[in-house]
Amino acid sequence: MVTLNELLASRDSRHAMQQKLLAEHSGKTLVCLTVVMPGSVKRNQQSLIVAHAAVEQMIESYELGVRFGGCLIERDLETGYEAYLITDLPLLEAKRIAVQIEDTHPLGRLFDIDIIDKDGVPVSRDRVGSSPRRCLVCNREARYCMRMRWHTQEEIWERINAMVDEYQANI
Repeated sequence: MVTLNELLASRDSRHAMQQKLLAEHSGKTLVCLTVVMPGSVKRNQQSLIVAHAAVEQMIESYELGVRFGGCLIERDLETGYEAYLITDLPLLEAKRIAVQIEDTHPLGRLFDIDIIDKDGVPVSRDRVGSSPRRCLVCNREARYCMRMRWHTQEEIWERINAMVDEYQANI
Protein backbone atom coordinates (compact mmCIF):
# COMPACT_ATOMS: atom_id res chain seq x y z
CA MET A 1 0.00 0.00 0.00
CA VAL A 2 1.16 3.47 -0.88
CA THR A 3 0.50 6.34 1.53
CA LEU A 4 -0.59 9.79 0.41
CA ASN A 5 2.82 11.18 1.44
CA GLU A 6 4.60 8.52 -0.65
CA LEU A 7 2.36 9.31 -3.62
CA LEU A 8 3.05 13.05 -3.30
CA ALA A 9 6.79 12.39 -2.97
CA SER A 10 6.68 10.21 -6.11
CA ARG A 11 5.02 13.05 -8.04
CA ASP A 12 7.78 15.39 -6.91
CA SER A 13 10.38 12.79 -7.91
CA ARG A 14 8.74 12.32 -11.32
CA HIS A 15 8.69 16.08 -11.87
CA ALA A 16 12.38 16.29 -10.91
CA MET A 17 13.19 13.47 -13.34
CA GLN A 18 11.29 15.29 -16.09
CA GLN A 19 13.21 18.51 -15.38
CA LYS A 20 16.52 16.63 -15.43
CA LEU A 21 15.71 14.93 -18.74
CA LEU A 22 14.50 18.19 -20.32
CA ALA A 23 17.76 19.88 -19.27
CA GLU A 24 19.93 17.00 -20.54
CA HIS A 25 18.07 16.74 -23.87
CA SER A 26 17.38 20.34 -24.77
CA GLY A 27 15.46 20.70 -28.03
CA LYS A 28 14.09 17.15 -27.84
CA THR A 29 10.60 16.00 -26.86
CA LEU A 30 9.96 14.19 -23.58
CA VAL A 31 7.34 11.45 -23.42
CA CYS A 32 6.38 10.33 -19.90
CA LEU A 33 4.34 7.19 -19.18
CA THR A 34 2.53 6.29 -15.99
CA VAL A 35 -0.09 3.61 -15.44
CA VAL A 36 -3.64 4.42 -14.34
CA MET A 37 -4.28 2.39 -11.16
CA PRO A 38 -6.84 3.64 -8.65
CA GLY A 39 -6.47 3.17 -4.92
CA SER A 40 -3.49 2.74 -2.65
CA VAL A 41 -1.88 -0.24 -4.44
CA LYS A 42 -0.04 1.12 -7.47
CA ARG A 43 2.21 -1.85 -8.26
CA ASN A 44 0.58 -5.22 -8.82
CA GLN A 45 0.29 -7.88 -11.51
CA GLN A 46 -2.23 -5.85 -13.53
CA SER A 47 -0.15 -2.66 -13.41
CA LEU A 48 2.95 -4.50 -14.62
CA ILE A 49 1.06 -6.13 -17.51
CA VAL A 50 -0.28 -2.70 -18.45
CA ALA A 51 3.13 -1.05 -18.11
CA HIS A 52 4.90 -3.59 -20.29
CA ALA A 53 2.18 -3.36 -22.95
CA ALA A 54 2.47 0.43 -22.88
CA VAL A 55 6.26 0.44 -23.22
CA GLU A 56 6.12 -2.11 -26.03
CA GLN A 57 3.57 0.04 -27.88
CA MET A 58 5.55 3.23 -27.27
CA ILE A 59 8.73 1.65 -28.65
CA GLU A 60 6.83 0.54 -31.75
CA SER A 61 4.87 3.78 -32.24
CA TYR A 62 7.79 6.12 -31.64
CA GLU A 63 10.12 3.82 -33.59
CA LEU A 64 12.57 3.85 -30.71
CA GLY A 65 15.92 2.43 -31.64
CA VAL A 66 15.40 2.93 -35.36
CA ARG A 67 15.00 6.68 -35.61
CA PHE A 68 15.71 7.99 -32.16
CA GLY A 69 18.72 6.24 -30.72
CA GLY A 70 16.90 4.13 -28.16
CA CYS A 71 16.65 6.62 -25.28
CA LEU A 72 14.21 4.98 -22.88
CA ILE A 73 14.34 5.05 -19.08
CA GLU A 74 12.08 2.79 -17.03
CA ARG A 75 11.39 2.97 -13.27
CA ASP A 76 9.47 0.17 -11.57
CA LEU A 77 8.46 1.75 -8.25
CA GLU A 78 6.03 0.82 -5.46
CA THR A 79 4.28 4.11 -6.21
CA GLY A 80 3.74 3.05 -9.83
CA TYR A 81 5.59 2.22 -12.99
CA GLU A 82 7.14 5.11 -14.94
CA ALA A 83 8.84 5.29 -18.32
CA TYR A 84 10.52 8.23 -20.03
CA LEU A 85 11.29 8.41 -23.72
CA ILE A 86 13.26 11.12 -25.50
CA THR A 87 12.40 11.71 -29.16
CA ASP A 88 13.29 14.08 -31.98
CA LEU A 89 9.64 14.31 -32.99
CA PRO A 90 7.98 17.72 -32.69
CA LEU A 91 5.88 18.20 -29.57
CA LEU A 92 2.45 18.05 -31.21
CA GLU A 93 3.34 15.09 -33.44
CA ALA A 94 4.48 13.20 -30.33
CA LYS A 95 1.19 14.13 -28.62
CA ARG A 96 -0.85 12.86 -31.58
CA ILE A 97 0.95 9.51 -31.30
CA ALA A 98 0.33 9.41 -27.52
CA VAL A 99 -3.39 10.08 -28.02
CA GLN A 100 -3.59 7.44 -30.74
CA ILE A 101 -1.99 4.87 -28.43
CA GLU A 102 -4.26 5.78 -25.51
CA ASP A 103 -7.37 5.71 -27.72
CA THR A 104 -6.69 2.56 -29.78
CA HIS A 105 -4.61 0.09 -27.76
CA PRO A 106 -6.75 -2.52 -25.92
CA LEU A 107 -5.23 -1.31 -22.63
CA GLY A 108 -4.72 2.28 -23.77
CA ARG A 109 -7.26 3.69 -21.36
CA LEU A 110 -4.94 2.50 -18.57
CA PHE A 111 -1.93 4.29 -20.07
CA ASP A 112 -1.22 7.89 -19.14
CA ILE A 113 1.21 9.11 -21.78
CA ASP A 114 2.14 12.74 -21.26
CA ILE A 115 4.18 14.86 -23.62
CA ILE A 116 6.08 17.38 -21.53
CA ASP A 117 6.91 20.77 -23.05
CA LYS A 118 10.16 22.66 -22.46
CA ASP A 119 8.62 24.39 -19.43
CA GLY A 120 7.72 21.05 -17.81
CA VAL A 121 4.01 21.34 -18.60
CA PRO A 122 2.06 18.40 -20.10
CA VAL A 123 0.57 19.09 -23.54
CA SER A 124 -3.22 18.77 -23.41
CA ARG A 125 -5.22 16.55 -25.75
CA ASP A 126 -7.18 19.53 -27.06
CA ARG A 127 -3.97 21.03 -28.52
CA VAL A 128 -4.10 18.25 -31.14
CA GLY A 129 -7.88 18.38 -31.56
CA SER A 130 -8.60 15.29 -29.45
CA SER A 131 -11.49 14.81 -27.08
CA PRO A 132 -10.98 14.34 -23.33
CA ARG A 133 -10.28 10.91 -21.85
CA ARG A 134 -13.33 8.70 -21.31
CA CYS A 135 -14.36 6.95 -18.11
CA LEU A 136 -13.40 3.30 -17.80
CA VAL A 137 -16.84 2.33 -16.52
CA CYS A 138 -19.45 4.48 -18.27
CA ASN A 139 -17.63 6.25 -21.13
CA ARG A 140 -18.52 9.78 -19.93
CA GLU A 141 -15.68 12.27 -19.65
CA ALA A 142 -13.36 10.74 -17.06
CA ARG A 143 -12.74 13.99 -15.21
CA TYR A 144 -16.43 14.29 -14.31
CA CYS A 145 -16.69 10.75 -13.02
CA MET A 146 -13.51 11.19 -10.99
CA ARG A 147 -14.61 14.53 -9.56
CA MET A 148 -18.11 13.31 -8.68
CA ARG A 149 -16.94 9.83 -7.59
CA TRP A 150 -19.74 8.25 -9.60
CA HIS A 151 -18.17 4.77 -9.53
CA THR A 152 -16.94 2.60 -6.70
CA GLN A 153 -13.40 1.25 -6.49
CA GLU A 154 -14.94 -2.20 -7.01
CA GLU A 155 -16.59 -1.13 -10.31
CA ILE A 156 -13.35 0.41 -11.55
CA TRP A 157 -11.26 -2.63 -10.56
CA GLU A 158 -13.78 -4.97 -12.15
CA ARG A 159 -13.36 -3.09 -15.44
CA ILE A 160 -9.54 -3.01 -15.16
CA ASN A 161 -9.40 -6.75 -14.45
CA ALA A 162 -11.71 -7.47 -17.40
CA MET A 163 -9.54 -5.33 -19.71
CA VAL A 164 -6.32 -7.03 -18.59
CA ASP A 165 -7.86 -10.52 -18.80
CA GLU A 166 -9.18 -9.85 -22.31
CA TYR A 167 -5.82 -8.44 -23.40
CA GLN A 168 -3.91 -11.45 -22.08
CA ALA A 169 -6.35 -13.85 -23.74
CA ASN A 170 -5.66 -12.20 -27.10
CA ILE A 171 -1.85 -12.00 -27.03
